[in-house]
Amino acid sequence: MEAVQFKLFLPLFFAAFLLSPLIHATEVKYCDNKGNYAVKVSGVEMSPEPVVRGKPATFSISATTDEVIFGGKLVIEVSYFGVHIHTESHELCAETSCPIIVGDFVLSHTQTLPGYTPPGSYTLKMKMNDKNGHQLTCIGFDFSISLGIVVVDS
Repeated sequence: MEAVQFKLFLPLFFAAFLLSPLIHATEVKYCDNKGNYAVKVSGVEMSPEPVVRGKPATFSISATTDEVIFGGKLVIEVSYFGVHIHTESHELCAETSCPIIVGDFVLSHTQTLPGYTPPGSYTLKMKMNDKNGHQLTCIGFDFSISLGIVVVDS
């Protein structure tokens, strides 16, 4: 009986071990240590992870709001090894359906990073403001960019 249980356990153990890199939670930090924002972020998912330069990457941010949001802006700042390198802004309603009703919602943005983007560690800071400029949330998280796979024709 114990041998049968061990035979069942062993494949499950190896499957969990092999899949563990794919099940990676991104740690999100609020800009304000207290996290006193109208929009609460519950998680960030990136696909692929790590991000591969020259390939599309999707960032999905799961959040909750306790008020209806009719529009606004996302301001995104990117740092490379601690040095600010890029800022961009997007209309909130281009990244999710508006109005955003009370409850859970997801912001999703897909972007292809140029092939010359250096590999390494990056930090993304995102501020979400309503249409009146009031800050709804501010978060930061780290991510990596890899070289990707180089294919050579022969």
